[in-house]
Amino acid sequence: MGDETGHPGVGRVLVVIPTYDEADNLPRIVRRVRRAVPAVDVLVADDDSPDGTGAVADALAGTDPRVHVLHRQGKRGLGAAYLAGFAWARERGYDAVVEMDADGSHAPEDLPALLAAARDADVVIGSRWTRGARVLNWPLRRLLLSRGGNLYARLALGVPVSDATGGYRVYRLSALDAIDLTSVSSQGYSFQVELSRLAHRAGVRIVEVPITFAERERGTSKMSPRIVAEALWRITGWALADRRQAVRRGLHGTPTGQVRWP
Repeated sequence: MGDETGHPGVGRVLVVIPTYDEADNLPRIVRRVRRAVPAVDVLVADDDSPDGTGAVADALAGTDPRVHVLHRQGKRGLGAAYLAGFAWARERGYDAVVEMDADGSHAPEDLPALLAAARDADVVIGSRWTRGARVLNWPLRRLLLSRGGNLYARLALGVPVSDATGGYRVYRLSALDAIDLTSVSSQGYSFQVELSRLAHRAGVRIVEVPITFAERERGTSKMSPRIVAEALWRITGWALADRRQAVRRGLHGTPTGQVRWP
Protein backbone atom coordinates (compact mmCIF):
# COMPACT_ATOMS: atom_id res chain seq x y z
CA MET A 1 0.00 0.00 0.00
CA GLY A 2 3.01 2.27 0.17
CA ASP A 3 4.46 4.65 2.71
CA GLU A 4 1.88 5.40 5.42
CA THR A 5 3.13 8.95 5.93
CA GLY A 6 1.71 10.05 2.58
CA HIS A 7 1.97 13.50 1.02
CA PRO A 8 3.15 16.31 3.35
CA GLY A 9 0.25 18.28 4.78
CA VAL A 10 -2.38 16.13 3.08
CA GLY A 11 -1.82 12.55 4.20
CA ARG A 12 -2.34 9.37 2.23
CA VAL A 13 -3.44 10.20 -1.32
CA LEU A 14 -5.09 7.94 -3.89
CA VAL A 15 -5.21 8.96 -7.56
CA VAL A 16 -8.31 7.39 -9.15
CA ILE A 17 -8.03 6.92 -12.92
CA PRO A 18 -11.21 5.59 -14.60
CA THR A 19 -10.57 3.72 -17.84
CA TYR A 20 -12.47 2.41 -20.83
CA ASP A 21 -10.37 1.47 -23.87
CA GLU A 22 -7.25 3.32 -22.70
CA ALA A 23 -4.68 0.53 -23.16
CA ASP A 24 -2.34 2.79 -25.15
CA ASN A 25 -2.55 5.74 -22.75
CA LEU A 26 -2.60 4.03 -19.36
CA PRO A 27 1.09 3.01 -19.00
CA ARG A 28 2.21 6.51 -19.93
CA ILE A 29 -0.10 8.31 -17.54
CA VAL A 30 0.71 5.97 -14.63
CA ARG A 31 4.45 6.43 -15.18
CA ARG A 32 4.03 10.19 -15.22
CA VAL A 33 1.98 10.16 -12.00
CA ARG A 34 4.51 7.99 -10.21
CA ARG A 35 7.35 10.23 -11.37
CA ALA A 36 5.58 13.52 -10.54
CA VAL A 37 4.37 12.53 -7.05
CA PRO A 38 6.10 9.35 -5.84
CA ALA A 39 4.29 9.37 -2.46
CA VAL A 40 0.79 8.82 -3.90
CA ASP A 41 -0.98 5.57 -4.77
CA VAL A 42 -2.88 4.94 -8.00
CA LEU A 43 -6.17 3.09 -8.49
CA VAL A 44 -7.17 2.19 -12.04
CA ALA A 45 -10.96 1.71 -12.18
CA ASP A 46 -11.54 -0.18 -15.41
CA ASP A 47 -15.01 -0.73 -16.87
CA ASP A 48 -14.29 -4.10 -18.50
CA SER A 49 -12.51 -2.46 -21.46
CA PRO A 50 -12.67 -4.62 -24.62
CA ASP A 51 -9.22 -3.40 -25.72
CA GLY A 52 -7.51 -5.10 -22.76
CA THR A 53 -6.96 -2.04 -20.57
CA GLY A 54 -7.73 -4.15 -17.50
CA ALA A 55 -4.92 -6.57 -18.30
CA VAL A 56 -2.54 -3.66 -18.88
CA ALA A 57 -3.52 -2.26 -15.48
CA ASP A 58 -2.92 -5.66 -13.83
CA ALA A 59 0.55 -5.79 -15.38
CA LEU A 60 1.37 -2.33 -14.03
CA ALA A 61 0.12 -3.32 -10.57
CA GLY A 62 2.20 -6.46 -10.70
CA THR A 63 5.41 -4.46 -10.94
CA ASP A 64 4.52 -1.51 -8.66
CA PRO A 65 3.00 -1.96 -5.18
CA ARG A 66 1.57 1.57 -5.33
CA VAL A 67 -0.63 0.74 -8.34
CA HIS A 68 -3.97 -0.99 -7.73
CA VAL A 69 -6.79 -2.10 -10.01
CA LEU A 70 -10.55 -2.13 -9.55
CA HIS A 71 -12.24 -4.28 -12.20
CA ARG A 72 -15.86 -3.27 -12.82
CA GLN A 73 -18.37 -5.26 -14.86
CA GLY A 74 -19.60 -3.52 -17.99
CA LYS A 75 -19.39 0.08 -19.13
CA ARG A 76 -20.99 1.86 -16.17
CA GLY A 77 -19.71 5.38 -16.69
CA LEU A 78 -17.35 7.98 -15.30
CA GLY A 79 -19.41 9.05 -12.32
CA ALA A 80 -19.99 5.49 -11.11
CA ALA A 81 -16.27 4.76 -11.49
CA TYR A 82 -15.32 7.72 -9.33
CA LEU A 83 -17.90 6.87 -6.68
CA ALA A 84 -16.49 3.33 -6.55
CA GLY A 85 -12.98 4.77 -6.27
CA PHE A 86 -14.05 7.07 -3.43
CA ALA A 87 -15.51 4.09 -1.55
CA TRP A 88 -12.33 2.06 -2.17
CA ALA A 89 -10.24 4.90 -0.72
CA ARG A 90 -12.48 5.30 2.32
CA GLU A 91 -12.36 1.58 3.11
CA ARG A 92 -8.56 1.68 3.09
CA GLY A 93 -8.05 4.78 5.18
CA TYR A 94 -6.86 7.33 2.62
CA ASP A 95 -7.03 11.01 3.49
CA ALA A 96 -7.57 12.42 0.00
CA VAL A 97 -8.51 11.24 -3.48
CA VAL A 98 -7.59 12.70 -6.85
CA GLU A 99 -9.73 12.54 -9.99
CA MET A 100 -7.61 12.24 -13.13
CA ASP A 101 -8.34 11.30 -16.75
CA ALA A 102 -6.38 8.49 -18.36
CA ASP A 103 -5.95 10.18 -21.73
CA GLY A 104 -3.18 12.60 -20.73
CA SER A 105 -5.31 15.75 -20.83
CA HIS A 106 -4.69 16.16 -17.10
CA ALA A 107 -0.95 16.63 -16.70
CA PRO A 108 0.40 14.71 -13.69
CA GLU A 109 3.10 17.36 -13.53
CA ASP A 110 0.40 19.76 -12.25
CA LEU A 111 -0.52 17.44 -9.38
CA PRO A 112 2.09 18.76 -6.90
CA ALA A 113 0.49 22.21 -7.15
CA LEU A 114 -3.00 20.77 -6.58
CA LEU A 115 -1.83 18.82 -3.55
CA ALA A 116 -0.04 21.87 -2.16
CA ALA A 117 -3.33 23.78 -2.35
CA ALA A 118 -5.10 20.87 -0.62
CA ARG A 119 -3.12 21.56 2.56
CA ASP A 120 -5.48 24.48 3.23
CA ALA A 121 -8.59 23.41 1.29
CA ASP A 122 -11.19 20.66 1.25
CA VAL A 123 -11.65 20.52 -2.53
CA VAL A 124 -9.13 21.62 -5.16
CA ILE A 125 -10.20 22.03 -8.78
CA GLY A 126 -7.56 21.99 -11.49
CA SER A 127 -9.08 24.79 -13.50
CA ARG A 128 -8.85 25.43 -17.25
CA TRP A 129 -10.49 28.84 -16.97
CA THR A 130 -8.79 30.63 -14.09
CA ARG A 131 -5.92 33.07 -14.50
CA GLY A 132 -2.68 31.32 -15.48
CA ALA A 133 -4.33 28.25 -17.03
CA ARG A 134 -3.74 27.06 -20.59
CA VAL A 135 -5.82 24.92 -22.96
CA LEU A 136 -3.91 23.34 -25.82
CA ASN A 137 -5.08 21.90 -29.14
CA TRP A 138 -8.80 22.40 -28.64
CA PRO A 139 -10.91 23.52 -31.61
CA LEU A 140 -12.94 26.70 -31.22
CA ARG A 141 -16.17 24.68 -30.90
CA ARG A 142 -14.90 22.82 -27.81
CA LEU A 143 -13.58 26.04 -26.26
CA LEU A 144 -16.93 27.77 -26.69
CA LEU A 145 -18.84 24.73 -25.44
CA SER A 146 -16.77 24.49 -22.24
CA ARG A 147 -16.77 28.23 -21.59
CA GLY A 148 -20.49 28.49 -22.23
CA GLY A 149 -21.34 25.43 -20.16
CA ASN A 150 -19.35 26.69 -17.19
CA LEU A 151 -20.89 30.14 -17.42
CA TYR A 152 -24.37 28.60 -17.47
CA ALA A 153 -23.57 26.37 -14.47
CA ARG A 154 -22.17 29.29 -12.48
CA LEU A 155 -25.16 31.56 -13.17
CA ALA A 156 -27.84 28.89 -12.82
CA LEU A 157 -26.50 27.22 -9.67
CA GLY A 158 -24.65 30.07 -7.97
CA VAL A 159 -21.51 27.96 -7.63
CA PRO A 160 -18.65 30.49 -7.66
CA VAL A 161 -16.02 28.48 -9.54
CA SER A 162 -14.77 29.13 -13.05
CA ASP A 163 -14.49 25.45 -14.04
CA ALA A 164 -17.38 23.51 -12.51
CA THR A 165 -17.11 20.88 -15.26
CA GLY A 166 -13.38 20.29 -14.79
CA GLY A 167 -12.44 16.71 -13.95
CA TYR A 168 -8.98 17.18 -12.43
CA ARG A 169 -9.62 17.46 -8.70
CA VAL A 170 -8.48 16.69 -5.19
CA TYR A 171 -11.07 15.81 -2.54
CA ARG A 172 -10.28 15.36 1.10
CA LEU A 173 -12.23 12.36 2.42
CA SER A 174 -13.69 14.65 5.08
CA ALA A 175 -15.20 16.77 2.28
CA LEU A 176 -16.69 13.72 0.59
CA ASP A 177 -18.16 12.71 3.96
CA ALA A 178 -19.87 16.12 4.11
CA ILE A 179 -21.44 15.59 0.68
CA ASP A 180 -24.48 13.34 0.19
CA LEU A 181 -22.89 11.05 -2.39
CA THR A 182 -25.87 8.68 -2.23
CA SER A 183 -27.88 11.26 -4.19
CA VAL A 184 -25.37 11.44 -7.06
CA SER A 185 -26.51 9.72 -10.25
CA SER A 186 -25.12 11.82 -13.11
CA GLN A 187 -22.18 11.14 -15.42
CA GLY A 188 -19.59 13.04 -17.46
CA TYR A 189 -19.77 16.83 -17.35
CA SER A 190 -22.85 16.76 -15.15
CA PHE A 191 -21.14 14.52 -12.57
CA GLN A 192 -18.45 17.13 -12.03
CA VAL A 193 -21.02 19.93 -11.89
CA GLU A 194 -23.14 17.98 -9.42
CA LEU A 195 -20.19 17.45 -7.06
CA SER A 196 -19.28 21.14 -7.37
CA ARG A 197 -22.84 22.05 -6.41
CA LEU A 198 -22.98 19.61 -3.51
CA ALA A 199 -19.59 20.70 -2.18
CA HIS A 200 -20.65 24.34 -2.33
CA ARG A 201 -23.94 23.56 -0.55
CA ALA A 202 -22.06 21.60 2.12
CA GLY A 203 -19.95 24.66 2.91
CA VAL A 204 -16.57 23.03 2.35
CA ARG A 205 -13.62 25.18 1.31
CA ILE A 206 -13.03 25.03 -2.47
CA VAL A 207 -10.07 26.54 -4.31
CA GLU A 208 -9.04 26.54 -7.97
CA VAL A 209 -5.52 26.04 -9.28
CA PRO A 210 -4.60 26.81 -12.90
CA ILE A 211 -3.57 23.83 -15.02
CA THR A 212 -2.37 23.15 -18.54
CA PHE A 213 -5.05 21.10 -20.28
CA ALA A 214 -4.23 19.34 -23.56
CA GLU A 215 -6.46 17.43 -25.95
CA ARG A 216 -5.79 13.69 -26.01
CA GLU A 217 -3.25 12.51 -28.59
CA ARG A 218 -4.30 8.84 -28.69
CA GLY A 219 -7.67 7.11 -28.64
CA THR A 220 -11.19 8.46 -28.97
CA SER A 221 -12.80 11.14 -26.85
CA LYS A 222 -15.72 9.97 -24.68
CA MET A 223 -17.49 13.33 -25.12
CA SER A 224 -20.76 13.09 -27.03
CA PRO A 225 -23.87 15.22 -27.72
CA ARG A 226 -25.78 12.99 -25.28
CA ILE A 227 -23.37 13.86 -22.44
CA VAL A 228 -23.66 17.57 -23.22
CA ALA A 229 -27.47 17.36 -23.35
CA GLU A 230 -27.53 15.47 -20.05
CA ALA A 231 -25.44 18.17 -18.41
CA LEU A 232 -27.71 20.97 -19.62
CA TRP A 233 -30.98 19.44 -18.49
CA ARG A 234 -29.56 18.32 -15.16
CA ILE A 235 -28.15 21.78 -14.42
CA THR A 236 -31.51 23.30 -15.28
CA GLY A 237 -33.30 20.80 -13.03
CA TRP A 238 -30.96 21.50 -10.11
CA ALA A 239 -31.37 25.24 -10.56
CA LEU A 240 -35.16 24.95 -10.48
CA ALA A 241 -35.00 22.69 -7.42
CA ASP A 242 -32.71 25.13 -5.61
CA ARG A 243 -35.08 28.00 -6.34
CA ARG A 244 -38.10 26.07 -5.12
CA GLN A 245 -36.22 25.22 -1.93
CA ALA A 246 -35.23 28.86 -1.44
CA VAL A 247 -38.87 29.94 -1.84
CA ARG A 248 -40.04 27.37 0.70
CA ARG A 249 -37.38 28.52 3.16
CA GLY A 250 -38.43 32.12 2.66
CA LEU A 251 -42.09 31.29 3.24
CA HIS A 252 -41.30 29.46 6.45
CA GLY A 253 -38.70 31.97 7.64
CA THR A 254 -35.91 29.38 7.64
CA PRO A 255 -32.40 30.89 7.43
CA THR A 256 -30.40 29.66 4.46
CA GLY A 257 -27.13 29.71 6.38
CA GLN A 258 -23.69 30.84 5.34
CA VAL A 259 -21.35 29.12 2.93
CA ARG A 260 -17.67 29.56 3.61
CA TRP A 261 -15.71 30.54 0.52
CA PRO A 262 -12.13 31.61 0.07
